[in-house]
Amino acid sequence: MVFGQIVVGPPGSGKTTYCNGMSQFLSLIGRKVAIINLDPANDSLPYECAVNIEDLVKLSDVMTEHSLGPNGGLVYCMDYIEKNIDWLEAKLEPLLKDHYLLFDFPGQVELFFLHSNAKNVIMKLIKKLNLRLTAVHLVDSHLCSDPGKYVSALLLSLSTMLHLELPHVNVLSKIDLIENYGRLAFNLDFYTDVEDLSYLQYHLDQDPRSSKYRKLTKELCEVIENFGLVSFTTLDIQDKESVGNLVKLIDKSNGYIFAGIEASAVEFSKIAIGPHDWDYYRYPCFLAICMFGFIYLPHGKKLENFITCTGA
Repeated sequence: MVFGQIVVGPPGSGKTTYCNGMSQFLSLIGRKVAIINLDPANDSLPYECAVNIEDLVKLSDVMTEHSLGPNGGLVYCMDYIEKNIDWLEAKLEPLLKDHYLLFDFPGQVELFFLHSNAKNVIMKLIKKLNLRLTAVHLVDSHLCSDPGKYVSALLLSLSTMLHLELPHVNVLSKIDLIENYGRLAFNLDFYTDVEDLSYLQYHLDQDPRSSKYRKLTKELCEVIENFGLVSFTTLDIQDKESVGNLVKLIDKSNGYIFAGIEASAVEFSKIAIGPHDWDYYRYPCFLAICMFGFIYLPHGKKLENFITCTGA
């Protein structure tokens, strides 16, 4: 069983920077990480990727050969990847034994809530390679400073969640820069918890560009609240504690904290409803979690060996 993340989000939300920072953090806590670049337009990578989709298809070549723009070219590229999924599977197979996977996807949002190619690629990989993946959807936190843009970000997050049908974590990225865009109309908790969007209406009415769409905005807010699915966690990719809290949340969503555990459904449920507060610094490989009176050991270790190697 292999665990990993699908990193998606609009252009400029920080996906490539996230993959670079997250891989460094995971490496520091003892995981072997492989980054898979699935963005055929990303030709300037700050990280070393284990698989680069540009070895299969490149956006610039597609645009030249088929006279397509960047958006149409990316749709073509994703369709080409789906039709050549065997190539990608062969590249990933050597990594399945002991790596944690980070998939860096393109930023064109229509790939994830209008077209099915990206979803088909993900689902085929999950089924064929037995992957356990969480979708990490990044949204630039500066959108919180504009009520209209914030509602758009909520709608995009909801659409992506419903389309991908994966364990999902929405992230307000670049939270360290949010003060650069002025004072927020509400406390940050309002934007992360997404509880009562009616409070946004007054601020939307103050903007002449938004006021004429008041009824539409109200209906969209009701749709978001009726689903009750969207909430955010915050991230400063340069802050160890911030990244660590996100890792805990992701590991709980994709089941990494259960890795190597042989237990009853009752014991699993106790972990699932408990706080995601395990100590990944002390037990960096697979997790040794002492909760509710149960001791869960790293995969393949016996109790006496575990006590010796950890000093427990």
